Amino acid sequence: MSDRAALLKGIRVWLVFFVVCLVLSGATAFPLVHELRWTEELLRDLSVPDHLPALADWIARVRQGLDTADAEYPFLLYGTDWLAFAHLVIAVAFYGPYRDPVRNVWVVEFGMIACAGVVPLALICGPIRDIPLWWSVIDISFGVFGVIPLYVVRRKIKRLEALSTPDTRAVAAT
Repeated sequence: MSDRAALLKGIRVWLVFFVVCLVLSGATAFPLVHELRWTEELLRDLSVPDHLPALADWIARVRQGLDTADAEYPFLLYGTDWLAFAHLVIAVAFYGPYRDPVRNVWVVEFGMIACAGVVPLALICGPIRDIPLWWSVIDISFGVFGVIPLYVVRRKIKRLEALSTPDTRAVAAT
């Protein structure tokens, strides 16, 4: 396999991994009410409240809030439907770099900027919305871990670009 083919395959594997994670992250925003009930049950079954009471209390509080919103103000959950939809739409944008990485490297860079934006959003909006700091750190980790595959992809795209363009120094020297 040529260097170019190997780079292209590596780029596509990393992009598929990133897109799958993005789609899963988005898809889990649709059934929040049910997910929190299941999560709370699972935590109880695993005796998590005995070891991490703050986590169990937070999950119970969030579940109670979602139950109330679902029962009395279901339109509020429409916002999380749009959050899920946004994840799916962003995932579709990565078809461009999958198809033509060099030409669409900007999509990868956009994704890296979006991952970086998670940090200030969590640090600013978390306290405003009474989100515990430790939960904001979990949210921040999505941006930190999300940028890793995109960074790898960007480096590979830049290497692919270097293979695709003639060396202008060699042309200038002749």
